[in-house]
Amino acid sequence: MRVGVLELLNAAVNTPWNQKGYAHLALKQNASVMPQAVSVWCQSLGHEVFYATYYGQKDPKQLLPNDLDLVFISSHTQASPLAYALAKLYRRENTLTVIGGAHAKGFPDDCARFFDVVVRHCDKRLIADILFEPPVGRIVTSGRMLTDVPSVEERMPYIRASSFWRGRPHALASIPLLTSTGCPYSCDFCVDWNTPYVPHSLERLESDLRFILQEYPGVLVAFHDANFGIKFDQVLEVLESVSHDGRKRYVMECSLSILRPTRLQRLGDVGFVAIAPGVESWKAYSNKAGAGSAVTGREKLERVVEHFEQIRDHVPALQANFIFGLDVDEGDEPVELTKEFITRAPFVWPLISVPTPFGGTPLYEQHLDEGRVLTSMPFAFYWGPYLATRLKHYSPMTYYERYIEILSHLTSGKMLRRRLESTSGIVRLIHLTRALGMRQMVARLRGFVHQMKTDPQFRAFHEGESQSLPEFYHRLYEDLLGPYATLLSNEDRQPVHQRSSVLPGS
Repeated sequence: MRVGVLELLNAAVNTPWNQKGYAHLALKQNASVMPQAVSVWCQSLGHEVFYATYYGQKDPKQLLPNDLDLVFISSHTQASPLAYALAKLYRRENTLTVIGGAHAKGFPDDCARFFDVVVRHCDKRLIADILFEPPVGRIVTSGRMLTDVPSVEERMPYIRASSFWRGRPHALASIPLLTSTGCPYSCDFCVDWNTPYVPHSLERLESDLRFILQEYPGVLVAFHDANFGIKFDQVLEVLESVSHDGRKRYVMECSLSILRPTRLQRLGDVGFVAIAPGVESWKAYSNKAGAGSAVTGREKLERVVEHFEQIRDHVPALQANFIFGLDVDEGDEPVELTKEFITRAPFVWPLISVPTPFGGTPLYEQHLDEGRVLTSMPFAFYWGPYLATRLKHYSPMTYYERYIEILSHLTSGKMLRRRLESTSGIVRLIHLTRALGMRQMVARLRGFVHQMKTDPQFRAFHEGESQSLPEFYHRLYEDLLGPYATLLSNEDRQPVHQRSSVLPGS
């Protein structure tokens, strides 16, 4: 068969001109392992494969041939409306449509409205079954933990197509790797909260690293593990065993708890240049942050700041991940503590997210049970700064005002000077670029506050007094999808919400 594999990295069909450069250089580096793995598996089963990633470069439908027998589309929730529109176009051509990725895992019933097959978890055996006898009209899962993916050498044609420029690596190019799947933590907001942690083969990891060093020395290696380094010593021993003479560069996301002071020297020596640990909240998830489960508030702040100061001696680029607006957040304290963290650790970029009720998570189930999910909000707005749920301790207007307060502090001239003084080289440039982009976010948030004050329908929707989607969001939705917007009716834009009976590994 002629099989297409398309990963959607961008939700917008009309990418603004001022975001084109970012999309071409940085956004495309988010290409993930699994669509590449599916491509390798399909090819090994004897099918002709066409692979592409969409990051805003052209009409996404033009990235694959028109005469496909089957198309796999991988999408996160924000890009799901584009996935649905593409599914309609492919179905018109009698192409069998299959969706996978984070959105299919979280909202399979909604996906089933538009796709012939919905895949929640997969491996090579399930892909072979789909190609041999497509389970049309079904939501399917392998029922097995994924323990192996194709090697970097096998995935290399697809890595070159997704991450490189005209097949050649450039300064920001990266090669995605997995050392594990699942996560040992059970954070209630995370889609991997109930996916058991499974380490992958260390022999495969060593083989992949040696191939990269020989064929693509100096190219950034991005570990896509949900939480890297849980088996820290075993993984680091492999990285240390591969001779690199300073040419290896690694990035990862992890918990602060694994970044013990005794391990930091090893991380620097082996070549880690960027780490993004999760702090999450000043009132919760303290075990994950390495502060101890009973440590919260200012005491947690002191420990976290000290911890990042230790890490910066060994790793140049640092990001701290926060979520502001969780049920544990109340009053001024989370705002003031976050601002103080920004002031005291200007060398760390704080990524501050809004609480988003992704399907299949305890956060989603709780908010759905309590009637807090804005069930008319299209999935296109399941990302910051949009609120798809009602917060426990902040009204929508108050929340946006406090969010603006944090981001205004982050992007102030004084903080920008301190940030540039505390960093150097490419890290300084990244901080400058992100700060300027965040100022645009502040302007957007101020627009939300103005909308709250002047548009009673908008305010009533966000306060849960109306289920009618404001015209404000219809306009944004249509701007996002451009010519594709006509493919999705108002009924199509209305999400299907359902409780989940998800078991670990299912």
